[in-house]
Amino acid sequence: MTQPLQCCLLGLALSVFAAPVSAGEEVWFEDLPTVLTASRLPQPLNEAPGAVTVIEGELIRATGYRDLARIFRLVPGMQIGQERGNSYWVTYHGLGANFPSELQVLVDGRSVYSMANFGGVDWTTLPVSPEEIDRIEVVRGPNAVTYGANAFMGVINIITYHTAQNPIDRVRSNLGSAQVHDFEGLKHLKAGPATFQLAASTKRDTGFDNLHDGRRVNVGSLRSDWRVSNQDELMLRLAASSALRGEGYENSLFNSVGPRDASAQAQSLHLKWTRTPAANAEMLVQFYHNQERNRDAWIATVPAGVPYGPTGAAVNRDRKGTRDQLEFQSRLSSAARQTVWGAEARRDTVDFPFMYAAGNPEPTDLYRLFGNLDEHLTRDLHLNLGAALEKYRGEPTHIAPRAFLNWQVQPMQTLRAGASRAWAQRPTFEKEGETRVIDPLTGTLLVHHLANPDLRQARIDSIELGYLGRFKPMASSLDVRLFRERVRDFIVRNPVSSTAALEPWMSSLQYQNLASPITLQGVEYQLRFKPWKEADIIFNHTLIHRHSGDAQVDDRIAPYTASLAWQQRWTRQWSSMFSAVRVGPMAGADGIATGTPYVTKAYTSFDARIAWNARTESGRKYEIALNAINLGKRHQEIPDRGVQVYRAYLGDDTPANAVTPTVYVSLSADF
Repeated sequence: MTQPLQCCLLGLALSVFAAPVSAGEEVWFEDLPTVLTASRLPQPLNEAPGAVTVIEGELIRATGYRDLARIFRLVPGMQIGQERGNSYWVTYHGLGANFPSELQVLVDGRSVYSMANFGGVDWTTLPVSPEEIDRIEVVRGPNAVTYGANAFMGVINIITYHTAQNPIDRVRSNLGSAQVHDFEGLKHLKAGPATFQLAASTKRDTGFDNLHDGRRVNVGSLRSDWRVSNQDELMLRLAASSALRGEGYENSLFNSVGPRDASAQAQSLHLKWTRTPAANAEMLVQFYHNQERNRDAWIATVPAGVPYGPTGAAVNRDRKGTRDQLEFQSRLSSAARQTVWGAEARRDTVDFPFMYAAGNPEPTDLYRLFGNLDEHLTRDLHLNLGAALEKYRGEPTHIAPRAFLNWQVQPMQTLRAGASRAWAQRPTFEKEGETRVIDPLTGTLLVHHLANPDLRQARIDSIELGYLGRFKPMASSLDVRLFRERVRDFIVRNPVSSTAALEPWMSSLQYQNLASPITLQGVEYQLRFKPWKEADIIFNHTLIHRHSGDAQVDDRIAPYTASLAWQQRWTRQWSSMFSAVRVGPMAGADGIATGTPYVTKAYTSFDARIAWNARTESGRKYEIALNAINLGKRHQEIPDRGVQVYRAYLGDDTPANAVTPTVYVSLSADF
């Protein structure tokens, strides 16, 4: 790597081992965090079957970020792009389409994926506030054995506070450039054995300069935890969100992604019953219901001089979707062994007439069995075995196995080795989606995107070696993952021939399985240390060698990423947060102009925050902070290839969606 910033960051990271012993080393003696996400079993971080990054709620709040997706820039291996002011592209190792679905994303165990969002996650309307979050656990690597097909590349598990754990009432507001105007409030209540938390927020801004991407997002949630008995507890979470946001671009071929305002509404119900009949046993039953409704329509135009022009045709992407899931889990533990097993059933439905021109697909049913065994073979040798049996309606039955061995070489040094297999979720939209754009005057078929009933689920086979160590100098820690991931039948969108009238100008497309496998090999690591009092520095670095036989697939993945975050408490009142990220060239998603190469340039971006806080005599905290994101040279992160190609045709090769620096003031107070 020759990039100056990466060299400087790497030098800073390596200097920790040559540095003298410093203040704050008492942190070295703290226990490693206990994680749940890797295997559904509570286990110290060094016994987890795979690489797990824990993002503490304190760190999340210290960044001052308005969008939760941005925090994952500080996780090794994650590749995050901001396509516009109201939209983020979140992947692990960059392997994703326009709406990435290769990472399982959970909020307190509830999956937030939706068929109404093309199988992806709508990060803009995610109904969870940074103030509610206890921690986020990120499993870096396939984990379908534990959480199913959406965990194809990994898992993001957002864990909120128990309502009796952090009963602080708080209000927060953001005001700043791009007409940033946010407000958020948390309120706690108690009624007998039940505790409640109400959260409500509104978020507004005008997005990037020279782009139609403003937003108005309203979110509300209610969580209740009820201790029914010494053995039983119930959790209820209700959430709803609504959003109005700008979409599209001024210059796109035939106004195919024209500027418009789109709306989204989402509601969810989550019920969880936990029974603990003994100290070493636990049973869990949970049910959740998600529903989403989107309104997104505009007029595509064919100009004069093109056959069947001038004319206009309606593009109506109005849609709604639901997900219902019922799950059972049983966990047992002893001094040397833990086991968990369970079953789940899920149904997804979607109503999307424009994208399913031949008729909406049948409900997608999923049935799944899973189990994990976690055993200490010796005091220093630790084994984890797991497997899942998964069946989607209309797909073959698949088995997803995993095996990991962790060796505690020294009390603070652990080596791990493992292998796993995972299958991607059923490709409903890619397999059954068919789009027809019709001339309303003549009935002529203008554009036709075809279904592919022969499409297969993608499969990944992963082998990894890992190291987790802690060191006295600077209370430092190092987490390394060496990986080799081989993806077969990855789904891409290719041009195909059809009888559509605009075929010479706008290709017909079809999702197909890539003929050759994709191989990803590389290393990622996180170095965390405290070089002086009240400081916390996190350095992440990832190098990926990718090979698929298709240059445009390789281009989706940045060959390197690096980030540095420095959190500092200067006095009891003053604190700061600074972060820098470096991302290599990356094409990101496929876009509408599939088959046309376009890659964003490597970029460096900076975020910063400085805060002053104080406490009242009763201990209540209030804070004022100055926040800034997207500092440095303006750059493009995730392009729309179709828009970029058409702009170049018109003689403009500048990025259509360069990010805009945003500065805002945050005010918060406990009451």
